[in-house]
Amino acid sequence: MQDGRGMVDVSGKDVTVRTATAQGRIVLGPEGFAALKAGRCPKGDVPATAKVAAINAVKMTPALIPMCHPVLVEAVDVEFVTDEAGKSASVNVTVRSSGKTGVEMEALAGAAGACLTIYDMLKYTGRDMVITEIKLTEKTGGKSGDYKRRD
Repeated sequence: MQDGRGMVDVSGKDVTVRTATAQGRIVLGPEGFAALKAGRCPKGDVPATAKVAAINAVKMTPALIPMCHPVLVEAVDVEFVTDEAGKSASVNVTVRSSGKTGVEMEALAGAAGACLTIYDMLKYTGRDMVITEIKLTEKTGGKSGDYKRRD
């Protein structure tokens, strides 16, 4: 692009293996957390559905974020962790690709998609759930090198 607006030109970049991990957290509250732990959601298996949603969000990222390049997604790993004390669930989404641009946005979209799906499936328990702390936790590869969140 001549004026510096639009998609970044990655044609001169080297192809490297790139990974990114993002995390999202949803505070469910007592009722939502109990339903998640008991596996009693009328819509079905919450973690399994949220995993599929995360993978779909990863693959659909360029359709959601206008200046994001389509990338060849080679692997997606989705992991859930529940926190009894916080009545919450966290999701970690790791994306792997060999290409000319990173996959941070794909990992972030995956984490957000999983959290949104959990909200949708458990909203019958109450609509006061809060999606929070969507963040990049780690990335590897590319010109800018590796990154690991310190908190």
